[in-house]
Amino acid sequence: MGAAPDQVVDQCPFEPVADLVSGRWTSHVLWTLATKGRLRFSELHAQLPAVNPRVLTDRLRKLERDGFLRRSYYREIPPRVEYEITPLAESLIPAFRVLTDWSAAHLDEVHAARRRYDTENQGRIHNSATSD
Repeated sequence: MGAAPDQVVDQCPFEPVADLVSGRWTSHVLWTLATKGRLRFSELHAQLPAVNPRVLTDRLRKLERDGFLRRSYYREIPPRVEYEITPLAESLIPAFRVLTDWSAAHLDEVHAARRRYDTENQGRIHNSATSD
């Protein structure tokens, strides 16, 4: 008896984790807080100037909901809010370091393979796009 069409038969075992950390700006936020420590929103945004403040706020809320960061609110004038990673997020740092090491060792090979593929398949890609 076969699996239902909407069921994943052989789910990748690390896919749930990849989904958690692969969202836009997620790894940037986690890495920044892991390497810089506790930061205020403005300090974090200064480290990630390309991210829109609204998007950063949304990402911080998602990471807080997932248990990866802690938001501390201080009743001061003016109020102060700081963000830091949790032990759960800290447990991901070794995996991030492995990916960083892999990137340093192999990303040039990936770029070279892409250039080779694009050069070798330039006509094929163009022809298939126009033949549809």
